[in-house]
Amino acid sequence: MTTRIPREAAEAPEAAEAADPQALADVLLAAQDKAQLLASLAAWHPGLDLPAAYAVARAVHARKLARGATAVGRKIGFTNADMWARYGVHQPIWGPVYGHSVVHCLSGQAVCSLGAFTQPKIEPEIVLRLHSAPAPGATLHEVLACIDRVAHGFEIVQSPFPNWQFDAVDAVCAGSLHAALFIGPPRSVADLSDAPLASLQDFDITLFCDGQAIDQGGGHKVMGNPVAALAHLVSLLAKQPLSPPLLAGEWITTGTLTAAHPVRAGQTWHTLLQGIDLPALQMRFMD
Repeated sequence: MTTRIPREAAEAPEAAEAADPQALADVLLAAQDKAQLLASLAAWHPGLDLPAAYAVARAVHARKLARGATAVGRKIGFTNADMWARYGVHQPIWGPVYGHSVVHCLSGQAVCSLGAFTQPKIEPEIVLRLHSAPAPGATLHEVLACIDRVAHGFEIVQSPFPNWQFDAVDAVCAGSLHAALFIGPPRSVADLSDAPLASLQDFDITLFCDGQAIDQGGGHKVMGNPVAALAHLVSLLAKQPLSPPLLAGEWITTGTLTAAHPVRAGQTWHTLLQGIDLPALQMRFMD
């Protein structure tokens, strides 16, 4: 089901209304609550640039907190430049991660129900936990020193926009497309290797569905290094004084190591990592 744009706007887009963050937040939450598809916001709100989109995202976030959600971290989206042309997004974006959307998979195995998601896809990622907030302009080694745990995870992303057709501002408004985050067994930074920064850059990953290799990638796909993605988030937040600053204890998922792939109930996905001391993950999907 798609939430429809009024007929008058469809016939005369030049008369489209300016973006109202509070009103758009209501529209987005209603669509999410009912797992409905939503017409693109960017096409009908010519003033909806990225700063305005983050204002919408803040309004959505405030409503979720008022409902009882707890913010536990951030997701960074579109750090893998291979995804840009496919989705029409040409820079990384970020959104909040909540306690109810995070599952810690200490066994390395998980089950995910897809019933509440719209057009879900799977993304294998590196997830970082902060023991302190990095400073804007910090070097990668200084950013790494702010991390106390590293894990391999699966982010489930979703698009309320039909056929995954959207603008960057649509994606930001929709919480940067976050649906759920499954975090595997964490390791301390020192346990990754003798050169953890190099390992995070150079490791390889293979993604499997039902035993068949589907895709390959690695740490270099994520802005050259997942730690570089975190450094980018720090710089981005420094330009957004109304956004909440990073805090110790937050989990940061840094972007997909391969392409994002559609998932459906009955499938089992797993990974194989080489060149870094992180365990693989297995995910079984249900209705």
